[in-house]
Amino acid sequence: MTTSPRPTATLSAAEARRIALRAQGFLGAPDRKAGVRGVLRHLGAVQLDTISVLARSHELIPYARLGTVPRTKVESAYWTPGNAPTPTPHAFEYWSHAACVLPIEEWPHFAFRRRAYRARPHWHHHLPDGAYEQVIKQLRAEGPLTATELGGAKNKGEWWDWSESKIAVERALMYGEVVCVERRGWKRIYDLAERAIPSALLHDDLDDTECVRRLVRQAGEALGVGTRADIADYHRLKSEQFDAVIEDTGLVPVTVEGWGGKPAWADPAALESTPRGRHRITLLSPFDSLIWERARTERIFGFTHRLEAYVPKPKRIHGYFAMPVLAGGRLVGRVDPARAGSTLVAKQVSLDGPKAVPAVAEALHEAASWVGCNSVRVEHMESAPLKKSLTEALL
Repeated sequence: MTTSPRPTATLSAAEARRIALRAQGFLGAPDRKAGVRGVLRHLGAVQLDTISVLARSHELIPYARLGTVPRTKVESAYWTPGNAPTPTPHAFEYWSHAACVLPIEEWPHFAFRRRAYRARPHWHHHLPDGAYEQVIKQLRAEGPLTATELGGAKNKGEWWDWSESKIAVERALMYGEVVCVERRGWKRIYDLAERAIPSALLHDDLDDTECVRRLVRQAGEALGVGTRADIADYHRLKSEQFDAVIEDTGLVPVTVEGWGGKPAWADPAALESTPRGRHRITLLSPFDSLIWERARTERIFGFTHRLEAYVPKPKRIHGYFAMPVLAGGRLVGRVDPARAGSTLVAKQVSLDGPKAVPAVAEALHEAASWVGCNSVRVEHMESAPLKKSLTEALL
């Protein structure tokens, strides 16, 4: 375990919270010129997930920072190559915090993970001899293909019962021989990395230490300030990997009041000026990097949140896809959304109190506009007076 750092600064809990909000793009004017691609580059990773209620999570994350950017522009920002004579992809998919969209320039820094996948025993999925080689041969001959075009995504069983070609191409994706730089209708388009990744980036030359050092530094910049667990969790690094490189990342040790004496590090650039500007009011995806790490969310915001999509319905407290509401730099409640035609339905709402009503109404109106709804309906709140106030605020 790393020794406790010698702090260069002491931050109040409020200062640390504002630094984190600014680093994640929720405090101050957003960089609209850089747009969705700018958000991706700054965050370093945008999580993907199959759940789509209001929208898919990779759409919700730039929306939460930029506002009502058209959803078609979000998709094209990730997946549409540039207009150069030889189109260059802007992003690729790989395992970071989870399955994530990553900036294409980060390809070399995940060499350590590709090597680790190649070196470890194969997953529990059985793969007959020759199946892997056949997928590579088919991609080389026919160009980019979906799993269906490669022979089928799954067998006739349950959703996890992958076909041989799906197992093979996903293994090739983990190894780095195949890459996904495009989706069509939520389907991955697989291609050979040698064909899709720009030649200047197509290498595994960086050793494990250099890869991890870069990702720890990037995570520290994206978080603004964080503990060892916060920063390591960003790209799912091991504690010992973090410990081995932290002194060489350029992140500086700090003390944060109210963090229980936990050693912490900050991006030095984040300490150079006081975070100022307008706080974003928005609904957050449960998969937003602002609230990825539950212990960090509790420490910074005093807010406990749990995704209940995989919890049996009778045991849910806040709803299937309850989205925290960010306002004034604080998490002031939750909304479990759904859509019914042109109406955004707030199936279940919980608020900190009456002061949160205007912000939650604003967040719901904006979300409704973004997804093409022209009205909002509140279904359930434990407090009848608060439900009345919110309903009136939404008129």
